[in-house]
Amino acid sequence: MISIGKVQLGKQGITDNFISTLREHFKKNKIVKVAVLKGAGHDKQKVKEFSEEIVNKLGKNFTARIVGFTIAIKIWRKDVWV
Repeated sequence: MISIGKVQLGKQGITDNFISTLREHFKKNKIVKVAVLKGAGHDKQKVKEFSEEIVNKLGKNFTARIVGFTIAIKIWRKDVWV
């Protein structure tokens, strides 16, 4: 069974600390779901921008999929990254 981590994105947005938290979750999980809260900007375009920024900061081994106001991020080659 695939383990799934959960993180919330709040009004501070995407910071270095947020990216390091995601990296820690990917040490244990293959998929991490990021819930975008209202304080971060609750519209579809903003969620898409957050998704692109997160994937760019994490690297080429990650992909993202948006479902509502949740971003599901998946790591493809864990052995290369970790």
